[in-house]
Amino acid sequence: MKILILLAVLVALVSLRGAAECPKNQPRTEAALIELERNWAAALNRKDADAVACIAAEEFEDAGVDGSLYTRSQMLEHIPQRKPGVNHLSEMRAHVEGNTGFVRGLNTVEDASGKVVARVRFTDVFTYREGRWQALAGQETLVAEASR
Repeated sequence: MKILILLAVLVALVSLRGAAECPKNQPRTEAALIELERNWAAALNRKDADAVACIAAEEFEDAGVDGSLYTRSQMLEHIPQRKPGVNHLSEMRAHVEGNTGFVRGLNTVEDASGKVVARVRFTDVFTYREGRWQALAGQETLVAEASR
C-alpha cells in the first residue's frame, strides 16, 4: 500500500514538473505587452519552452525571417535546440485596442561570445483572453547581419 501511495506521489510530481504557471490578471496596457515581450526574449535565452508556451496561443503562427511559416508546436519544439546566445530588445512600441494589441521592436541577436549575428525587426499580435495576453501571430524581418 505504501508503495502505491509513493508511486502516485511521484507520478503527480513528474506531471507537475513540466507544467508552467501562466500569468493571470495581466493589465490591458501597452506596458504589460512590452513586459511580456521582454519575458518572451528572456525565456528564449533560457531555452524555457514552458514559459513561451504560456505566451503563445494555441493558434499562434510565426513568419520567420526567411518567409517560412511556423506553428506554435513547431516553434516550441525548436526552443531546446536554439544556439546559445542572447536576444536584446529595443525600439519597442506597443498599442492596445480593447482585447487586441501589438508590439513592434528590434531584436539584436548576439552569439555566446557577444558578437552581433543578426538584427531582426519584429511585430507580434496579441489577444487578451483568460485574464492574460496571448500571442496570435509574429512576423520577423532580417534588418542586417553583422559583418563577418
